[in-house]
Amino acid sequence: MESKSAISPTESPNSTVGQTRNQVWIWLLTGAVGLTGGWFIWSRLQQPAPPPAAAAQATAVETATVQSAPVREVSEFVGALEAQERVMLRPEVAGRITQILVAEGDRVAAGTPLVQLSPDRPQAVVSGAIADIEVARASRNAAEAEILEAEANLESALAERNLQDTEYARSQSLVEAGALAQQSLDQVARNRDAAIAAQTAAERRIQAARANLEEAAASLQRAESNATIASEDLSDYQVVAPVNGVVGDLPVKVGDYVSTGELLTTLTSNQTMDLRLSIPVERSSELVPGLPVELRTEAGAKPLAIGSISFVAERVENGAQSILAKATFSNPGNRLRDEQFVRANVIWSESPGVLVPTTAISRIGNQSFIFVMEPAEAAEGEFVAVQRPVQLGVIADNRYHVVSGLEAGEIIITAGILRLSDGVPVTPDDGQSELE
Repeated sequence: MESKSAISPTESPNSTVGQTRNQVWIWLLTGAVGLTGGWFIWSRLQQPAPPPAAAAQATAVETATVQSAPVREVSEFVGALEAQERVMLRPEVAGRITQILVAEGDRVAAGTPLVQLSPDRPQAVVSGAIADIEVARASRNAAEAEILEAEANLESALAERNLQDTEYARSQSLVEAGALAQQSLDQVARNRDAAIAAQTAAERRIQAARANLEEAAASLQRAESNATIASEDLSDYQVVAPVNGVVGDLPVKVGDYVSTGELLTTLTSNQTMDLRLSIPVERSSELVPGLPVELRTEAGAKPLAIGSISFVAERVENGAQSILAKATFSNPGNRLRDEQFVRANVIWSESPGVLVPTTAISRIGNQSFIFVMEPAEAAEGEFVAVQRPVQLGVIADNRYHVVSGLEAGEIIITAGILRLSDGVPVTPDDGQSELE
């Protein structure tokens, strides 16, 4: 009988051999992985641990030493300067320009002739007035000479009168004594009467001469007054500088006919300047004459000039709720110009304090902070950035007034604060400076 072995339909001799081979490879791979991992762990354990200092690299920062400095409360205004002496020159009479005696930009003194108008008719009036003065002066001189002559005649008449009085008295005595005839006394009496008449005539002549002198003097005075008026009228035809200053634009030329009151030019003296300021009424209690004021052409620039409040209005300007004040400035070197726009800082108060640049300030919420460089506690010679809260005051020229939280002499970090955090190691660069 034929015998047959039973074999499962899913198995075969070849599949049994494959399973055996796979198990061998798994054992080999597992052993290799175990050896490699062990060697790696052993090698890592043999390396030394990194030093703690290498874990954080110190950041180079810009620093500055805080100094005590004056802290000022200021308010800035913008306005135009006005020259205290600025004159608009206009003729007081109409006429044709015959001469322009200056050029634009000339610096002239008070009384300098600037423009001449045609003076033909007023010159004739002046000449006539001068002739009248000469006539009146001649009449006065003649009256004075007549008085002198009449006084001389009076003296002669008085002498003759005295002589005749003496002769009459002597003759009368002789007649009474019978030594002289009455006829001789009558002759002497006639001579005495003639001397009295001559004296009276001389006195009247003096009175008439004095009356003539008074009339001649009055005529001379009238002639001189007329000449003065005529000269003043003539002077109106010449425009002169009323103050020292610089000649402005000359829109007229020789030959132009100008009317009374027409603008000829301007004369400006920039030695002293005024600036009109509109100060908020809330500052009225602090606004007093003498407050210092600084002028600048742009924010942050050095002052062009330093002056003070010279005038404060007594009333508030309608609709503006501001007070008019004027600040006065001297102008050395003629650096300021009439109608120049400037920035004006009114300095309300000044006191010692600490100022820091705005770049040193950081904010978290409503709190302001500043980084102060302090020695590190863990390592000698190393520094850390300490974030410290501060209270800030006013800001001026890109610097904050630190009211509290910072003292003079401390070293602060002035730049790159966004890269820092509290306690981070820092190292100062070579550009440390002192704040002023």
